[in-house]
Amino acid sequence: MTKLLAIAAAAAILWFSPANAEGPTDILNVSYDVSRELYADINKAFNAKYKADTGTDITINQSHAEAFKADQEKAQDFVRKLFANVPVFDTGGRAATTTFVERDIGDVLVTFEAEVQSIGRQYGQNKVDLILPSVSLRADFPVSVVDKVVDQRGSRKLAETYLQYLYTPEAQEIIAAHFNRPIHKAVAAKHASDFGEVRLVTVEDVFGGWKKVTEEHLADGGILDRLYVGQ
Repeated sequence: MTKLLAIAAAAAILWFSPANAEGPTDILNVSYDVSRELYADINKAFNAKYKADTGTDITINQSHAEAFKADQEKAQDFVRKLFANVPVFDTGGRAATTTFVERDIGDVLVTFEAEVQSIGRQYGQNKVDLILPSVSLRADFPVSVVDKVVDQRGSRKLAETYLQYLYTPEAQEIIAAHFNRPIHKAVAAKHASDFGEVRLVTVEDVFGGWKKVTEEHLADGGILDRLYVGQ
């Protein structure tokens, strides 16, 4: 039986290009505010401070991300509008980084936490600004022993030993050194200050599991295809 086990966790975060800090004068705040009053006050105060500092009036459009759970049409409309502002929809994290950092295309890069940390090391910490959201989707790295392959090759013992090594403190330290969140409790505690605080939610918690996501969102003609068509 093939088993998929998580060895590390990651979060999706944002990079902003400082060169594009000026420009649009409207933003969308999708923070959840159960009373609908907190962010009304915060938005008003921020607008006043921003105008005092820059002389520019801005518009803050307030949405409430939590409400999307009960309003799929609203959620999909938000994503459709997001896609409309994506100049290049790369198929991988590294390709997206190259497009954003080296080709200077786009104002924001949404990517994995480890990728962002690698950008800082490769291109310099001042190249872009890091924005860490309060909530993000947990992206586990699966590892497995493939029964059919190891049985054919007679390598099961070696493969299982290698897999088990990935959970040792030594291997988890290497994982942390590559900017991925270790899942070993002692190693994670040791490196807690290396990672920002973010509430990680899982595909199971939010979307009902990968099988459902694959069928509804990622299959041909699924939600992703419908939202991105024509972009």
